[in-house]
Amino acid sequence: MTAKLTNNQIAWRAAQDIPDRAYVNLGIGFPEKVAQYQPPGREVIFHTENGILNFGESPAPGQEDWDVINAGKKAVTLKPGSAFFHHADSFAMVRGGHLDVAILGAYEVAETGDLANWSTGPKGVPAVGGAMDLVHGAKRVAVITDHVTRDGKPKLVQRCSLPLTGVACVTRIYTSLAVIDIEGGRFVLRERLPSLSLDELQALTGAELLVPGPIADLIVPEL
Repeated sequence: MTAKLTNNQIAWRAAQDIPDRAYVNLGIGFPEKVAQYQPPGREVIFHTENGILNFGESPAPGQEDWDVINAGKKAVTLKPGSAFFHHADSFAMVRGGHLDVAILGAYEVAETGDLANWSTGPKGVPAVGGAMDLVHGAKRVAVITDHVTRDGKPKLVQRCSLPLTGVACVTRIYTSLAVIDIEGGRFVLRERLPSLSLDELQALTGAELLVPGPIADLIVPEL
């Protein structure tokens, strides 16, 4: 397969689309990287399900306060105006529609916007966490993911085969090869790696890509 973006580069690209002053929840693991790449001068208020609003960067090694962690059990710092609250109140924020953006990982995303990101099937370890609340509570849900699985199978498909996290909830996907919107139950291509032809990208995608016009090059810095 052609060269692809690293996880850091995918996270950087997703970070560029978060608007100033947005309230944002990042999924555990890979999506947490998005916090590292906020454009200068842009303020983003990060929320975590376990009960912190407006947390900051990871502390320097040896400076961690393990009473101040995110939902992924990673130590974080606090910004001026940070707040602590019960996790029930945190989920009330999610369910009440007070988050502007949620950025999550994925095992599969369907062209209808369905998301599967919590179980790989009968042999998988269930780990849904707050994802089922986030995908229907946040005003916008984006996914960051490799374009294919480790064995080369498409992660962007017509219909999900794995247990669903949410139905018709994803609106944009940032992959290692492209940026794709979901509109009207279709994958709409917005950006692709300039080294990748449309035919090559389509061959790695499990549903038809709609090409509405000229497609922008997916350009990211070396990270």
